[in-house]
Amino acid sequence: MLIAIIGLVILALTLLPALWARAVLRRYSGTRGDYPGSGGELARHLLDRHGLQQVTVETTEQGDHYDPAVRAVRLSAENFGGRSLTAVTVAAHEVGHALQDHTGYAPLTWRTRLVRVAQGAEKAGALLMLALPVLAVLTRAPSAGLVLFLAGLASFGTAILVHLVTLPVELDASYRRALPLLASGYLPQADLRPARQILTACAFTYIAASLFSVLNLARWLAILRR
Repeated sequence: MLIAIIGLVILALTLLPALWARAVLRRYSGTRGDYPGSGGELARHLLDRHGLQQVTVETTEQGDHYDPAVRAVRLSAENFGGRSLTAVTVAAHEVGHALQDHTGYAPLTWRTRLVRVAQGAEKAGALLMLALPVLAVLTRAPSAGLVLFLAGLASFGTAILVHLVTLPVELDASYRRALPLLASGYLPQADLRPARQILTACAFTYIAASLFSVLNLARWLAILRR
């Protein structure tokens, strides 16, 4: 019963930030005729301004992100071609990641390495958790079950660790890089406060993802206790 209550609380904490983030991004997604360029054009301009001509700006269907492996800022079609506060703010945020990469920002490097390790770890963890009861019965060795349990736990823990490292990387890209760039003449003063809300909303999506990983781990632990 207690585990179910905790699970419901974590689920609520996971869904509510994500819903709030979507609402904020949608609120400021209207076209602004007073903006001289789109999110993609601003990203290209900011990169060129900082001598990062080698970093490309592309559209993507997999969510706005910066790919350090190929040095590419990738924006959704709406943000790439849109002239909205959401579009230019998200573009500046992703440029912030490119600046982190250019300056050798250590947490970004750690996250990139962890992501490579964790890409298949969560799937492997799920398979190990499913195999654990069967192998424990077949081998009749408690130690084998314990090893599998710890391996599965480590796999899910890797995903949680990635999210924990991601959050400070995102906050740095938002508040130490993107916001000062936007405040240096690219946005009217009146737009800076809502731009901060957009950047906060982006950070909340990663908080929600972290909590979802914790919820996933708790779900598997509850299954194994039955």
